[in-house]
Amino acid sequence: MNTDRVARLIRELLVEIGEDPDREGLLKTPERVAKALEFLTQGYGNDVAEVVNQALYRSQANNMIIARDIEIYSMCEHHLLPFYGRCHIGYIAVDKVLGVSKLARIVDVYARRLQIQERLTAQIAGEVMTSVDAEGVGVVMECRHLCMMMRGVEKQNSVMTTSSVLGSFREDHTTRVEFMSLIGRPLNA
Repeated sequence: MNTDRVARLIRELLVEIGEDPDREGLLKTPERVAKALEFLTQGYGNDVAEVVNQALYRSQANNMIIARDIEIYSMCEHHLLPFYGRCHIGYIAVDKVLGVSKLARIVDVYARRLQIQERLTAQIAGEVMTSVDAEGVGVVMECRHLCMMMRGVEKQNSVMTTSSVLGSFREDHTTRVEFMSLIGRPLNA
């Protein structure tokens, strides 16, 4: 990303909305916004294979592995406003497991792009499935969207929940129920 060019564009934007980019409070705003956008969209420059980076370990376990409440921060591609919440990931290993911190890193690679929550949930599930060649994967994401809270319908307490289930999590109702129960979201059996 060319942060100097982005800063110039932000300066133009400030003028277009009726602001004076030369007033004291806005003097450094274009540069700060450019740096913030660079950070918030760094997922475009990350390679998931590098993020996983040899953190696959042989394991005889074929039990369910779950990481709950992974914090997530992303930007809505429709309004460029943040959405945030938490992500729960579960998978059943076949013969290898992923280092637990790598699950959070996979979330960040995809979240640090302009996104919609539905696609983000599916991308995380697909990446975990591929990375560990899992028997099955479940991902549940619960987020608050500022594009819905600050503007539009202005619903402050709304939470959007999305899920993506692959392999045995999709095919086996008992596996899916176990996952939902373990993340604290029981289904009716």
